[in-house]
Amino acid sequence: MTDAVHFTLIPTENGRQIGQITLNAEKTLNALSLAMIRQIAPKLEEWRNDSRVVCIVLRGAGEKAFCAGGDVVAIQAAIEARDFASTDAFFKEEYALDYTIHTYPKPILAWGHGIVMGGGVGLMVGASHRVVTERSRIAMPEVTIGLYPDVGASWFLNRLPGRLGIYLGLTGASFNAADALFVDLADFAFPSAQRDAVLGGLMGLAWQGNAGADQHVLGRYLREQSRHYSVELAPSPIRDHLDAIRACTNYENPEEIVAAITHYSGPDDWLRAGAQKLSVGSPTSIRLILAAQQRARHMSLTEVFAMEFNLSRQCCRHPDFAEGVRALLVDKDNAPRWFPTTLAEVSDAYIEGFFAAP
Repeated sequence: MTDAVHFTLIPTENGRQIGQITLNAEKTLNALSLAMIRQIAPKLEEWRNDSRVVCIVLRGAGEKAFCAGGDVVAIQAAIEARDFASTDAFFKEEYALDYTIHTYPKPILAWGHGIVMGGGVGLMVGASHRVVTERSRIAMPEVTIGLYPDVGASWFLNRLPGRLGIYLGLTGASFNAADALFVDLADFAFPSAQRDAVLGGLMGLAWQGNAGADQHVLGRYLREQSRHYSVELAPSPIRDHLDAIRACTNYENPEEIVAAITHYSGPDDWLRAGAQKLSVGSPTSIRLILAAQQRARHMSLTEVFAMEFNLSRQCCRHPDFAEGVRALLVDKDNAPRWFPTTLAEVSDAYIEGFFAAP
């Protein structure tokens, strides 16, 4: 059986080491499982305390995906078996791993090539140096499976300009490398074909063995290389539509926001795709997304992960999450039976219950 995560220590020319973590589950687009989390977390702790290791590289195997998200099919199976101990463990340990990446003292370079969705975004956004390519396709599409943007998204989506976080959460809209750079969810863009050249160059850097100094060493190198390896990126739809996004989300209640987004009937494919995804999304997820971002507005990252842990555990104990995964990824009939079925039927009291620990 092939290991789902590969760990490699790469020697540098000045006697240091670079720790490389490769998500190695190509058939599932490197979807993150609990077993993978339980391999990565202790390795990061080991390398944190190893003075020889100066930098971490986080990447995905293959050419299709960095990480397409958490292994929600396995979570759905556990929910159907009423195995909430497993689902609770997944979310607790996933969020702990994400928090570790956000707060890791040594530089982490995340190579966010290809599909980066859901839990994959959670792994990438906390890294100190985040790379995208011309083939990066990023999204938080949880509204379509009866969940909500988690992995700290209640925190980082809140920090995007022009109520963009609300729009991306509600629509699950896919965005590209230029978008990610524009809204500061990525730091550098490289041609995908130059991955090995860029990563190979890390071995020749003047690593200091001091976390602060090595952050600068890596940043300076990536800036130089980004000028050398210029990449032509598709235009940023977020930049083009920021005013429209702000206008359609600038309402006080969910019904008005949903109506403004879903009633779009113009010629733009990107806005139309977002409207379509929202129109078939879970009504409970819609209200959860808005409530979570509202509550998280003044929270710390630690507080956000604690809130999301309760939310995700509750989603496992309510019907829409398992049903959404079934419809989209298991039976693939694309006909989820949401409960409650309409936005009007999702009461404030019902949503309030999701924020309490089970």
